[in-house]
Amino acid sequence: NRKTVSKKLLESHPAFIRAYDVLTLDGEDLRALSFMERRARLEQFIEDVKPERFDLSPLVDFDDIDTLTAARAAPPSDAIEGLMLKRKAAPYVPGRPKGEWWKWKRDPFLIDAVMMYAQRGHGKRSSFYSDYTFGVWRDDEIVPVGKAYFGFTDEELKRLDKFVRDNTVDRFGPVRQVAFGDGEGLVLEVAFEGLNRSTRHKSGVAMRFPRIHRIRWDKPAAEADRLETLEAMLPAK
Repeated sequence: NRKTVSKKLLESHPAFIRAYDVLTLDGEDLRALSFMERRARLEQFIEDVKPERFDLSPLVDFDDIDTLTAARAAPPSDAIEGLMLKRKAAPYVPGRPKGEWWKWKRDPFLIDAVMMYAQRGHGKRSSFYSDYTFGVWRDDEIVPVGKAYFGFTDEELKRLDKFVRDNTVDRFGPVRQVAFGDGEGLVLEVAFEGLNRSTRHKSGVAMRFPRIHRIRWDKPAAEADRLETLEAMLPAK
């Protein structure tokens, strides 16, 4: 979501295209071809373009489920969520048809965090406080580490909304601050796909794709995770 990209970031992470599939080429519709036929056409196309701006998503070889499970659990980059399994004979079909492709994600990381702020949602959720900022303990204070707005049922949303309204201690425009601290606060079990260092957040960390995994009505805020737990998950420099 950065509006200005620094020279340092452009040099360390130059923009490029990673190709996974090809739907049309030179005016020919390839969607009805099998995945392996499309893959062969794609490999030929990639050979003819600038290698510094394009690359090809690698195929993963495996002999048994154990090899495949290991590849899913330890991808070559932390930015990779897991494996995309595709039938070799599968055509390219729009939407989300079952049976031809399957996104097999890594198991998410889990932490217990404390709700700090809430904001109204959008669309059918515009009358509910459904967007939650949460934090973990750093010494004797709670610092924000992420924000999530899905992962709960409609019934759970109603109960969360009531908690926000009943426990509001301050307001900042559309945002409500709820009570949180050693003796009060709601613990949220948060699932996320990865973690990076961040200079934009007070905690120094930023989550990838956080979502509410479980609402811990039973757990006191004092037992939520500490920032050291998250820092231990960070990839090595």
